[in-house]
Amino acid sequence: MSIATRMGAYLDAQNIRYDIVNHTHSNSSLGTAIAAHISPRSIAKAVVLEDHEGHHLMAVLPANHKINLEKLRGQLEIDLRLVNEKQVYKMFSDCDPGAIPALGQAYNMNSIYDEVLDGLGDVYLEAGDHETLVHLTNEQFGKLMKDTKHSRFSGEVLH
Repeated sequence: MSIATRMGAYLDAQNIRYDIVNHTHSNSSLGTAIAAHISPRSIAKAVVLEDHEGHHLMAVLPANHKINLEKLRGQLEIDLRLVNEKQVYKMFSDCDPGAIPALGQAYNMNSIYDEVLDGLGDVYLEAGDHETLVHLTNEQFGKLMKDTKHSRFSGEVLH
């Protein structure tokens, strides 16, 4: 597959420079880090959330972190819950199930990212399949997220 159609079109429209990194098949963000020989903290994963009115929000955080939903609810002052997998698969129909790009903007979805990602030299995003990553420099990631809310809402998970 390589890169999801909507993701590629959005990156190109925003004049974002990126590289493609291919890796062996993996079924999780941590598995992708191992397969691609990249630190899990450098891979941005997506968590799709929904409020009580059905509005969606994508939370973007490092692969080795876990979202603190209570903290995020308090910061945004809205009730949020995880969206079920079947619904997510429909929303990202140009992607393989479980390989959601951490780029809500490309899917007309509001986003928030954990500002721990700001401190990285390189950021990698799932490209829409289980064998491809999009590599962004810190500068390009910053350009991509310039109008996106950010805060600290996750914590590192030790494996």
